[in-house]
Amino acid sequence: MSTSAFLLVILAGLIHALWNIAAKKAGGDVRFAGFSSLIMAAVWAPVGLYVGWDVVPAWGWLEWAFIAASGLLHVLYFITLLRGYRKADLTVVYPLARGSGPLISSAVAILFLGEHLTLIGGAGVLAVVGGVFLIAGGPRLLRSLRQVKDASSQASADGSDHHAGALRIRKGIFYGLCTGLFIAAYTVLDGYTVKVLMLSPILVDYFGNFVRIGLLLPALLRDTAATLSSWQKEWKYAFVVGAISPISYVLVLYAMQAAPLSHVAPAREVSMLFAALIGGHLLDEGDRVQRLLGALFIAAGVIALGKF
Repeated sequence: MSTSAFLLVILAGLIHALWNIAAKKAGGDVRFAGFSSLIMAAVWAPVGLYVGWDVVPAWGWLEWAFIAASGLLHVLYFITLLRGYRKADLTVVYPLARGSGPLISSAVAILFLGEHLTLIGGAGVLAVVGGVFLIAGGPRLLRSLRQVKDASSQASADGSDHHAGALRIRKGIFYGLCTGLFIAAYTVLDGYTVKVLMLSPILVDYFGNFVRIGLLLPALLRDTAATLSSWQKEWKYAFVVGAISPISYVLVLYAMQAAPLSHVAPAREVSMLFAALIGGHLLDEGDRVQRLLGALFIAAGVIALGKF
């Protein structure tokens, strides 16, 4: 990975951590995503118009198809993640989503996009995924997986309520992996859009946001009283997310233009390191020593990816 791409990923990770902390403090639902998207469209309109004034009119059906697909995948990712949090434990969904996403992205880039990964680069990918796993409370996930088998066996033996716990863990695994698949899908799609189709990263993110608005608008209009109530409580956090989140993802897309996707995708998880250091503990649970160890793993993995 080039020095410029490496620095772009590091800066993107810092900004990503900041807006995720704001989003976590908001504690909102799908409406919060809608608020953020609307604010994003308004705040970044001058940039979108300036960059796209002479470019967008020349787009054909292929460019618009990729923009639409990108917006759709981003919404599906967010909705799946939120549903997973409602149906299962966050400590199961979150590490699986954040850990599996970069792994799948890197595998797809290597298998289908002709990218190559050195032995040290591969170790860097695994270090990043392992660090994410630790920061997200990894050992608890392993215990949860063991509980699935134990609870299922006990439920079949005595008909106890252990089955409900086992089912909840299974749902967490399902939604975590589905979220990881959507992360990988939009990462690969957007990477292809900026690397092969050579669309501007700014325009990919900005116009993809209008697709997100169209899909999220029904949630805002369904119950206007609840929407207004949510807006009063969450608008400050939504403004932070809408104003700075595009910067982090656009920087990542620029990094994808300059470096292999199989390096950039896992290196994005450096945001977990910043979140652990800035936000204390991103998930409001877990051991401090374990999170610090996870941060060191991520740092080492990102450095390895930056050099190879």
